[in-house]
Amino acid sequence: MPHFGWLDWLVVGAYFSALVIAGIAFQPKATKDSRDYFLADNKIPSWLAAVSVLAATQSAATFLGAPDYGYRGDLTYLGTNIGTLLAAYFVGRIFIPRFYKMRAATVYELLKVRFGNAAMRAAGGMFLLGRVLAGGARVYLAAIAISMIIFSNVTVSGIVLATFLIVAVSFGFSFVGGLKSVIWNDLVQFVIYIGSAIGVLIFLRCLIPSTTSEIMSGLINTPGGTNKLRVFDFSADFSLPFSIFSICTGHFLLNVGNFGMDQDTTQRLLASKNSKAGAASLYISALAAIPVIFIFMLIGLLLYVFYNRPDLMHTTGDRLADMKFHGDTVTVFMYFILTEIPAGLRGLATVGVIAAAVSTTNSALNAMSSVMIQDFYKPWMEKRKVVAEEHFVVAGRYGMAIMGLLTFVMSIICYFWQNAMHTPLLQFVLSIMTFSYSGLLGVYFTAMFTRRGSNTSVILALIMGFVVILAMQPWFPLRLGLPIFLTKLAFTWQLCIGAAIAFLVCAAAKGSDINTANGVSS
Repeated sequence: MPHFGWLDWLVVGAYFSALVIAGIAFQPKATKDSRDYFLADNKIPSWLAAVSVLAATQSAATFLGAPDYGYRGDLTYLGTNIGTLLAAYFVGRIFIPRFYKMRAATVYELLKVRFGNAAMRAAGGMFLLGRVLAGGARVYLAAIAISMIIFSNVTVSGIVLATFLIVAVSFGFSFVGGLKSVIWNDLVQFVIYIGSAIGVLIFLRCLIPSTTSEIMSGLINTPGGTNKLRVFDFSADFSLPFSIFSICTGHFLLNVGNFGMDQDTTQRLLASKNSKAGAASLYISALAAIPVIFIFMLIGLLLYVFYNRPDLMHTTGDRLADMKFHGDTVTVFMYFILTEIPAGLRGLATVGVIAAAVSTTNSALNAMSSVMIQDFYKPWMEKRKVVAEEHFVVAGRYGMAIMGLLTFVMSIICYFWQNAMHTPLLQFVLSIMTFSYSGLLGVYFTAMFTRRGSNTSVILALIMGFVVILAMQPWFPLRLGLPIFLTKLAFTWQLCIGAAIAFLVCAAAKGSDINTANGVSS
């Protein structure tokens, strides 16, 4: 059984050296105010913002989860890009222009104009809660890989050490320069992330002796009679998260929430010079996500051939009895990395996981600090005394430290949560995002498309959206006497239900003339 050797450590050392050099090279000379710190003074070009958005959304869940899904299933996860593209167009045409018209530093300022301060703070608080949950889950997945590769096991101590490494590196590269440092660092991380995946893909393909046409034929005509190259699933099954019906509903809403209501992503879109450039960044990132996801799905398909198709490998018998390593169950991609990849390339794969985790984590820390300072701390301070802008830059750095600590703790909690639920890694991360998005979707749709709603109804809608998703988790319906079919619903349909109920709750209150006079609603 191969171990993490000196050549692997050399690759990891080179990676951290590259990060230090990039950090020095891309560190801004000075940060003049909080807008410069959190929005890079609106000077980020569209292509760079697009890469940053892509790097932020392609986490360790994609690195580990997409190959696992390709191995076990087909290419239907790739089909979710339809929902992504539709959501990008929707947000680019409807949301981004209004944010720029307001000169918003955070997306929740729209709710301040539409409803009032209480609504803005409630939405910001829900984002912080949801982002800590989702950020902790993403870091946890990367920590699994790092712990397994370096320590050869997945224990609480291994997860703690790996999580600390990820959070500490992420915090260090966003501490001084704010969003500028984050975005340029994202570019470096993304190149490493994709480079490691392509390296593994090439090595894996070289291990399979069959021709490309033979492999494609074998994937279309599997022994079980399934077509592993199927992209769209037209089954009317509400338990399937990646059917075409889920894609056009739940995945569309999931990405609308991600692109238009999640400060972690939208912050990059607001850092461009104008709304057209911001929307262009979103469109480019949505299109670029297709080949990126395909690379990881293709790794999963080739792993299926490598482990389960002796006819294509020109051998006898399957190679894979189960996916356990030192007694721990792991994903098929992790198993391949641990048992088949040679020294050096194993280090590169490790670096790829770390790059994915660092890229998503440092952006999340900056975005969470942005909301904490801009929507909560700054208005509170300015009511009491005149404060220099430099004060809020320093406060933003402390805010990132607080959020880093909370993300660290949440990652440890996810270790016990995911093991108790036995949910596949990819679905685990995506489903956690629905807790905050359901309420936010209901509130924003009320704000943008109706003249109804109030501070109170916004708060109630956000709470109701969270509670509805919570009530549909596997352990609640049985204890609360709710219909059992709720436990079978895919997270995409849960999001549809949660968002619809939150919308009805928010729109139940009649809007005042003051709330609608600004023209935010259409």
